[in-house]
Amino acid sequence: MADACLFCRIARGELPVPFLAESVRCVAFRDISPQAPKHFLVIPREHFDSLNEIKDPALVGEMMIMARDVAATEGMDVSGYRTVINTNADGGQSVSHVHVHVLGGRKMHWPPG
Repeated sequence: MADACLFCRIARGELPVPFLAESVRCVAFRDISPQAPKHFLVIPREHFDSLNEIKDPALVGEMMIMARDVAATEGMDVSGYRTVINTNADGGQSVSHVHVHVLGGRKMHWPPG
């Protein structure tokens, strides 16, 4: 599955997607279908279908710290931003590779959906 996974291919550099940030275990890049003026994703390089599969809490922490750091670089840290991890179909997950959405650049509303 990981060989054909779109996000795995992005993480391996097989597709021409510029990274906003990268580490040994994670990468961040802009969402192809932004839902806010600023919208990027943070993914682990290793394939996990959803958050349900991750056993290493440090990996989730790394993803969130990268989300925070890129949000600051994008100028969203002061005004605010939203982080979302959709999990499985009813949670709105459309790509079967765990990812954090980071949205900003406008006021977010609650409830989201």
